[in-house]
Amino acid sequence: MADFYELLLEHLHPDRLLHDPRATGAGVRVAIIDSGIDRAILKAKFAAQDRALRPIEGAVFLPDQPEPISDQGRASAPHGTTIADIILTLAPDVEVFSADVFGPRGSCEVESVIRALYWAMDRWNCKVINMSLGVSEARLQPVARRHQLQRAIEDAYYRDVLVFAAAHNEHPLTRSYPAAFAPPLISVDKGLFDDPLAFAYRLQEQVEFQARALGYIGPFATEPATSWAAPHLAGIAARLLSLKPDLKPFEIKALLYWMHRAAEKSADGGQRPPLGK
Repeated sequence: MADFYELLLEHLHPDRLLHDPRATGAGVRVAIIDSGIDRAILKAKFAAQDRALRPIEGAVFLPDQPEPISDQGRASAPHGTTIADIILTLAPDVEVFSADVFGPRGSCEVESVIRALYWAMDRWNCKVINMSLGVSEARLQPVARRHQLQRAIEDAYYRDVLVFAAAHNEHPLTRSYPAAFAPPLISVDKGLFDDPLAFAYRLQEQVEFQARALGYIGPFATEPATSWAAPHLAGIAARLLSLKPDLKPFEIKALLYWMHRAAEKSADGGQRPPLGK
């Protein structure tokens, strides 16, 4: 593979990186911390496209058990399946891992999320983690629970793991965790984009990016939501990582910002002032 920065010059326009035929997500491991994934639905969609779905390893994380249990044979909610489909639509060659933090109880506790985060990093060696879920500040009491979640997010950053979190759908009126820990994670709001690879930098409070907020399969996929925006940006990051796997989180974020500014400049006929002006 050519040097990555030579590749940048070769493409001239940074958004062309995402359309490079090698930008498929190959070699990138993505963990989806959510409600579990229905493999049968994804297999059927892939089969209709004459493709084979790669095996998806998964586990259920419970707040009162230090080790996860197998997710085989357990019915999965459509939410996690829609998220997996979005990521696989943008980056079809990624290796997906499913961390079900809702389990049979149908509710999510912060302890389950923290265990899933570390399992995705330590056992699955994931480079990208998508968290389209939210925990209110009231459910993170006492404060020590919130600090534990924040520490896990910070550990991911220091391990060069890129974490995407969905902003609250009523943002900025309501704060939601883990999205409120941005940075070091990347919090994503919903945006009105037709192109699945389109996104924008829109700094509002701690939310920095917007991405396409519609899914492709599932009963709620056509309802705009931040839950669908986060995996779109995660899929975009996976495409970039398949071109240069050792990119660090701050480098991915800089590339995304650069692409946004280049797209704005192009839309304005090249008349935007340089950065810092």
